[in-house]
Formats: sequence, C-alpha cells, structure tokens
Amino acid sequence: MTGPTVTEEVKLGPMADSLGFLLRLSQLESFRDFYTGMEDLGMRPGEFSVLMLIGENPGIRQGVLARKLMIKRAHMTKMVQAMEADGLVTRTVPPEDKRSIELRLSEQGAARLAHMRGPFEEHESRNLSRLSDAELDTLKRLLKTYLDVRE
Repeated sequence: MTGPTVTEEVKLGPMADSLGFLLRLSQLESFRDFYTGMEDLGMRPGEFSVLMLIGENPGIRQGVLARKLMIKRAHMTKMVQAMEADGLVTRTVPPEDKRSIELRLSEQGAARLAHMRGPFEEHESRNLSRLSDAELDTLKRLLKTYLDVRE
C-alpha cells in the first residue's frame, strides 16, 4: 500500500483568476523581499510608506494620510506616536482646526529617510526584475487606474 504523493504543486482553481488573491500574494512577495533587503534598517513597509509620504507632503494632516494609505485611525495614531517618540516625526495642531494634527519629518526623520532610499531603490529593482520594462509600465498603469491614483 502506498501513501499519497507529496508534491509542491498546488492547484489554484478559481483563485488563479481572483484579483484580490493575486494582489495579496503579490504583496506578500514584495514584503518578503522588503524584509530581506531592508531588515537591518528596522522599519516595516507600512512605517516606511508613512515616513515617505510625510516627507513628500510636509504638513499633511494625519487623517488625510490615514485615509490615503487606508490605515485605521487608531493604528495611524499609534504609528505616528511611536515615530514621534523615536524622534522621526513632529506633530502640530494647526490654529485654524484644533481637531487636526499636521505631520512633518524631523531632521532625524529626514536623515533616516535619506539613509533608507538607497536600500529601498535596490529592493524595488530586485522586486521588479521579473517583469520587462513594458510589463512593469502596464502593471503600474493598471494598478493606478484600479486604485484611482492620479499624479
């Protein structure tokens, strides 16, 4: 009597055509490479995204950033408080709206972001090496359309 054959192949069935499933696996693959290439820098992908967007948008309101990145308010608050405690971000309350919080990189935050740009660009290059330039352009265009991202 023989047992079942062990194989590494997994049939995906209808999941092979599921946009959400494919996006999730793509995200996990990208994060795997992010952690491999940037593990020594001590920052997770979500934190890096927050730091990068604050750097690109000095004075951005915390709620606006949370909505753009689809991060729950409580999680964003925790993350920003930790970044402030680490000296990476400053928070200010604008005089015209006491309910809002504006975010800026501190000098230390700007330096940390600058230090991470090189490894991030290397990650992006490695991560996207499976696609031709034309395929990459098409994928980015389609994802921006799907997400309604305008530049």
